[in-house]
Amino acid sequence: MAERIITVSNRAGVHARPAAMIVQAAKDFQGNIYLEKDTERINGKSIMGLLTLGAVYGTELKIVTDGADAEQALEVIIKLFESNFEE
Repeated sequence: MAERIITVSNRAGVHARPAAMIVQAAKDFQGNIYLEKDTERINGKSIMGLLTLGAVYGTELKIVTDGADAEQALEVIIKLFESNFEE
């Protein structure tokens, strides 16, 4: 298992396009990817879950991955957030 806390830094937050990018990246990994906000935990492979998370600019999220490719999955998702989803 791997985890890291990040802060949403793109001004529009996690809206439809970033959510789709996360799901697209997550589907390539065998393990699970979760995003946690406060006490809510959603599946990173679910676009509806990501959209209902309400992760706006400045929101702290914990990204948790597990499985054989947990470290690699975590790095890919972190890079998406760090690139501000290419916006």
